[in-house]
Amino acid sequence: MSNQLDFILFFYGLAFILLGGVCISIADGPGQRYKPALLGFFALGHGVGEWLDLTALLAGDTPGFAVARTALMTGSFVLLTEFARQSAIGLGRRVPGAWIHVPAILLVGLGGAIGGLSAANAVARYAIGLVGALGTAWVFAWRAKGLPSAPRRLAICAAAGFALYAIAAGLIVPAAPFWPASVLHQQWFARVTGFPIQLVRGLLAFGLAFCVWALAKYILDAELSSQRYTESLRQRFVWTFVSLVIVLAAGWMGTEILGETFEKKTQVQALGEIDVLASRLNGETAAMDGMAISLAGSPSVRATLSDGMAGGSRDRQLAVSMLNLDVAAARAKAGYLLDKAGGVIAISDDGETARLEAPMDGVSPCFRKSIAGEDGHQFSRDAGNGEPEYCASRPVRAGDGTVVGVAVLKKSLDVFAADLSRFDHPYCFIDPDGIILLTNRPAWRFRPMWPVPAEKKSMLARQFGTLADRPVLTQEVVDAAWVEAEEGRHFVRRRDASGSQWSLVLMMPSPGLLAGRVLGILLTLVMGIATLIYLFGRERAVRDHVEMERRQKLEDQARDLRVQATRDPLTGLYNRLKFDEALATEIARSTRHKTPFSLVLYDVDHFKAVNDTHGHQIGDRILVEVSRLVSARIRNIDLLARWGGEEFVILLGGCDGQTAYQVAEHLRAAIEEGAFGDVGSVSCSFGVAPYADGDDVETILARADAALYRAKINGRNRVELALRPASTRAAVERA
Repeated sequence: MSNQLDFILFFYGLAFILLGGVCISIADGPGQRYKPALLGFFALGHGVGEWLDLTALLAGDTPGFAVARTALMTGSFVLLTEFARQSAIGLGRRVPGAWIHVPAILLVGLGGAIGGLSAANAVARYAIGLVGALGTAWVFAWRAKGLPSAPRRLAICAAAGFALYAIAAGLIVPAAPFWPASVLHQQWFARVTGFPIQLVRGLLAFGLAFCVWALAKYILDAELSSQRYTESLRQRFVWTFVSLVIVLAAGWMGTEILGETFEKKTQVQALGEIDVLASRLNGETAAMDGMAISLAGSPSVRATLSDGMAGGSRDRQLAVSMLNLDVAAARAKAGYLLDKAGGVIAISDDGETARLEAPMDGVSPCFRKSIAGEDGHQFSRDAGNGEPEYCASRPVRAGDGTVVGVAVLKKSLDVFAADLSRFDHPYCFIDPDGIILLTNRPAWRFRPMWPVPAEKKSMLARQFGTLADRPVLTQEVVDAAWVEAEEGRHFVRRRDASGSQWSLVLMMPSPGLLAGRVLGILLTLVMGIATLIYLFGRERAVRDHVEMERRQKLEDQARDLRVQATRDPLTGLYNRLKFDEALATEIARSTRHKTPFSLVLYDVDHFKAVNDTHGHQIGDRILVEVSRLVSARIRNIDLLARWGGEEFVILLGGCDGQTAYQVAEHLRAAIEEGAFGDVGSVSCSFGVAPYADGDDVETILARADAALYRAKINGRNRVELALRPASTRAAVERA
């Protein structure tokens, strides 16, 4: 789980960004009094904050970046608390004003000033995050009361999710120097459960995103009242959840596989490099061991040590010459010939300055081992400058095999230190206590490689001065391990130096590993976005189709209502309401453009006799047949309407009185010649009124009606042209 912390932070941030997108998308929809936009901005801010934590984990952190992330987290918690506060106001609850955020933020700043960023983070979670999450849980629980069964369950799940999030994010905090953060913290949770708390928070955010999304869709479904949309919504919910789980699981495994591939490559490279460096060091020490053997086997050295201080000067001079030659050949810093008591019999010319140093301080372990008859070799620190050096010793034996003294060579490791400086990766040569003595990172010298036990710190401080409190690595490495260091995550390889307790340590950075894992995360992000776009697009398409069908149905209903309002239900012709509108429009057009038009008013002759003789059903059929006959013989631009009972009216656009008279005569003749079943023949009387200047709706209708009246009194089955407007009023009065 610790190796997958980067993917967990990515998932954590993605889940909250998904929650934020859902909340903002429904901000203008149902339930506005619950301020979903505030909840959405909290989730977006929190998700971005987690991705910034991921960036810090992968690319390294800085104090300024850490402060910015803490401020962003605090601000997102303020939005969450404000969502709960305003939602409570919308529910009619009395709550403190927005000023309540000010003391909480000041408390966070005070915690940071006293205890640092970890304390500020913990205080922000206690004082703002915990309160906001619990308040949000209460809002969803209260919202559940007025909902049907399915959305009620979702609202309760959302309330439970925010309550659990209050615990996971508001109580389990980064370790801080005060209670309860000193006990109940993220590291404690990881030790107890085996996985980081960020995974729990991410899973809760993932579940909350789906609960809020489904809840909003159910409320929308209630407005649409569509069985098709309801079924599609359920399917889309399941498919979205399953698809995202598959994408995230595949991303998890893919990221792990890519990471392992680069890890293995890094480990192989590290093994090769540290083997090369160990071979280089072994070459240095092997040369010293060989020269010590050569020195101890020299006859003059044997003779000098066998005779001790009483030996001849010639043998002593030869022994010193041999000692100087071996020191020069081994590029050693000093050479000694010691008797059985550890007294200095001879010292090399280059080691003249060591005559004042008590040579036994640096060579006593080698001396003790060699005086016992064994070869001695060890790494040690120079008593003067603390620089590491290598000491090789060999017992000098007399002719009978007894040990008569010890030949010792001491060499500085400055050449090996120069070799280290040529490497790009961090290399360290450390003593048995873990103190770095040689390295290609100058700032690390005399610094602990890993944490030093408290009981050793005082002793080491006397040797090296005050030790740095912060070691390079967070834990000791025995052989090889991936470890967090101040320069990021490294693969650390440790190798004993020439069989001693001193060690070579290689720190191999992992840019390839980082690139592989980032590639896996980016692929997961792209696949997740593509999946959401497709599934949300499908859901939107279904919703739009349902809304379009609903809108089309309403339009059809409206059209039917308009038809019913303007059509005669028996004949299907326009009714008097529609005709009045058309006549008013035509009068206005004719007045403006001086274009002619005429009205033709007609009715069926002796229609009452038809009803009395044949019945009303036959009479209605006669009206329908006459309407069809007339409709078939007028233009499309002409308007035929039922005026009432057996009376009909025709609006003839662009026709003067004479033309309208001819049209009416044509229609009269056609009706007269028609056959109407059992009734036989039917006739109609027509009154024609051309539009005259100054006419309005009432006057032109009155003139047409007067003309129809004249046709009736003049014998029916005829057409009469209306009189001029001045004569019309008299005709109307006579009528």
